Amino acid sequence: MKLAGKVAIVTGAAGGIGAAMAKRFAREGAKGVVVADLHQGPLDALAKEIGGLAVPCDVAKEVDILALVTRAEERFGPVDVFCSNAGLVRSGDEDAPDGDWALNWSVHVMSHVYAARAVAKKMAERGSGYIVNTASAAGLLTSLPSATYAVTKHAAVAFAEWLAITYGDKGVKVSVLCPQAVRTAMIQGREAGSASVDGIIEPDELAECVVRTMDEEKFLILPHPQVLDYMRRKTADYDRWLAGMRRLRGKMLGE
Repeated sequence: MKLAGKVAIVTGAAGGIGAAMAKRFAREGAKGVVVADLHQGPLDALAKEIGGLAVPCDVAKEVDILALVTRAEERFGPVDVFCSNAGLVRSGDEDAPDGDWALNWSVHVMSHVYAARAVAKKMAERGSGYIVNTASAAGLLTSLPSATYAVTKHAAVAFAEWLAITYGDKGVKVSVLCPQAVRTAMIQGREAGSASVDGIIEPDELAECVVRTMDEEKFLILPHPQVLDYMRRKTADYDRWLAGMRRLRGKMLGE
């Protein structure tokens, strides 16, 4: 899909990946870019910079997602692209507080569900649309520091797969964004983590990869192409992959 003349929504857009995608979509000639986030100040500045619309939104609340889509439609018309991008990270194992599990589930999974409920059928009726769900390389591989992150990002990938299967023959394209480390606030203090093994890319580099992959209409958006090789090794010999990940974990923790 070419973005010129399209109406796009980007959540989690107050900074980092979301802001970079919103700016790039505007440069690609989008008819309207609607940016959404909890953080109103940076969001307003971004909307002013790109000539878009800022909408405060808690993606964990379906009513907010519905209101976001309504505002976008009222301002620019039918939504062509929905980038469900909001995310967070909390370190922790199986003993992580139930609140952390619930928060990760709400933001990393249910936000994608709410977005799909709001736009997928409308896109299918028009025979055209694009849904981009941000997951993580952790959704294809794993996250060593965080069980909550790994599990919910796997679920995000699974839901994107389901959407692609369900709506792909109805004109609705679906991609899932699975980067490793990107230079955003999310990785501050975690620069030496396993996600950075192949380097830390800049948000603008990621946005370029998103636009290029959307143009090709491929499912996996992989700003770190090495992830595909890791995924192939994982599925080729799961036990060997698990053993390798245990060694990596031990090395990182000095065990």
